[in-house]
Amino acid sequence: MTVRGQIVRFALVGVVNTATYYGFYLSFLALRLPYVAAHVVAFLLAMTGSFFLNCRFTYRTRPTWRKFLLFPLTNAANFVITTSGVWLLVDVVGFSSRYAPLLAAVAAIPVTFVVSRTIMLRPETPRTRDSLGETVATVHQ
Repeated sequence: MTVRGQIVRFALVGVVNTATYYGFYLSFLALRLPYVAAHVVAFLLAMTGSFFLNCRFTYRTRPTWRKFLLFPLTNAANFVITTSGVWLLVDVVGFSSRYAPLLAAVAAIPVTFVVSRTIMLRPETPRTRDSLGETVATVHQ
């Protein structure tokens, strides 16, 4: 698996994730949520989908509880950059709240890739190796 291939797949997942986020964001705006609240809720929903897509498609690794619990760290920088960017673009620059998240997201992409790759490809220890599917299957037996 090459880094170049991972970057291409990460970008594709990013497009799907951004479309998912933006669809949720616009839906919440239509429900009259303030733009920051709409951004936060849409971001959290899209992040969950992004985790599974990045495990399966980008890095071709099993989704484990450890990765799932650490994955929000990959989005911490993204969250700070995009939230600050949305606020800056809307409140300071006067840009439309409809399009501000798209511009803010561009600045966060390189940071998110580096952190995501580090967490997803970190070697597992035997104790942290349980996949989400194995854990759920064990609980239901």
